[in-house]
Amino acid sequence: MWELIQANRRKSIFIFFGMGLLLLLIGYVFGSFYNPESGGYIGLFFAIILWTVLSTISYFAGSKIILGISGAKEVTKEIHPQLFNVVEEMRIAANLPNQPKIYIISDAAPNAFATGIKPEKSAIAVTAGLLGQLNRDELQGVVAHEMSHILNRDVLLMTFAGMMLGAITLMADIFTRSLWFGGSGSRYKSRSSNKGGGQGQIIILVLAVVLAILGPIMAQLLYFAISRKREYLADASAVRLTRYPEGLASALEKISASHLDLKTANKVTAPMYIINPLKKKGMQIADITSTHPPITERIRILRAISQGVDYSNYQAAFNQIKGTRSPVIPISGLSDKSNLSVRKPESSVGLNDETLNTKREVGDLMMKLNEYKFINCTCGLKLKIPPQFNNDKITCPRCGRIHTVSL
Repeated sequence: MWELIQANRRKSIFIFFGMGLLLLLIGYVFGSFYNPESGGYIGLFFAIILWTVLSTISYFAGSKIILGISGAKEVTKEIHPQLFNVVEEMRIAANLPNQPKIYIISDAAPNAFATGIKPEKSAIAVTAGLLGQLNRDELQGVVAHEMSHILNRDVLLMTFAGMMLGAITLMADIFTRSLWFGGSGSRYKSRSSNKGGGQGQIIILVLAVVLAILGPIMAQLLYFAISRKREYLADASAVRLTRYPEGLASALEKISASHLDLKTANKVTAPMYIINPLKKKGMQIADITSTHPPITERIRILRAISQGVDYSNYQAAFNQIKGTRSPVIPISGLSDKSNLSVRKPESSVGLNDETLNTKREVGDLMMKLNEYKFINCTCGLKLKIPPQFNNDKITCPRCGRIHTVSL
């Protein structure tokens, strides 16, 4: 799959210059709007500075920023041993030298993403809701999908694109707010009429408004142009790592069926998740602008795999469902014939079969992430102590037994 890694590096360069040029254009037009005489060059200068700063930040600190925005917290094996075991299994299967850092997002909505500039400095983040709703096979499928993004060197592209998309969206939002709430439009018209700006200034006004509306969409379309194939390929790689297509298919089905909103998701981080979390919030403009293929289509492709789990088997299922012979797997992947067969499921039930137990599992995990302490009383009640609790003793409300709290 060496040509895939090289292709993703070329795509990263394409994203770098494509979104960078769009950012420069927006800076020039917005600057010209505020100052028709020299504002364009000032806006261009600030756009260049922003481009340079964001590129540097994306490379050296982009992952930390995205994890911070998402509310992800790095966890130890004691918090969720099964998650650590699954990540370790998939790391070995993917032949990665270092295990990605593991983060959990304290949110009941199921989802996950990977980030990092290279495999040696990567991270996988999952929500508490994902851990509560998926069984082990499904969790393997999701982790394998995210591990595949790391293996295929997708994470740098996603991190950089997310930062640039955020910058373009921010500039457009600032301009729109100043236009509608700051009276900039009327001041611009006044300057134009006083100085006799003519049609040139009217064109700048129209172009600025158009870019404010379409700029973020154009940036997302640029990202979309190279992202959908990446998702198909990560699905194919996940199938090969787990040897169980139904695990990922069932996980995608459960995640997409959830009606819970991922509270920390935004336009910057949404493309990085295994399923776009903004679709439920109505923030997705249309499927044409989506960075992810349709979920139902991905599930149908996975469930059409029956003879084996090589890349050629995924390509055959892809051709069958799509009704086309468009290649989604690189040539080196198709030529790799290891004759791997579909394995039997490891688990047929969820981590928690009953809805009440699932809610308790997710709730306890979210409390652990928020530094709650737990004491199991002999009467069977679990005491959940918030971090702001200052007393060294606590009484069980059920049996009256007094417990010592380690502060």
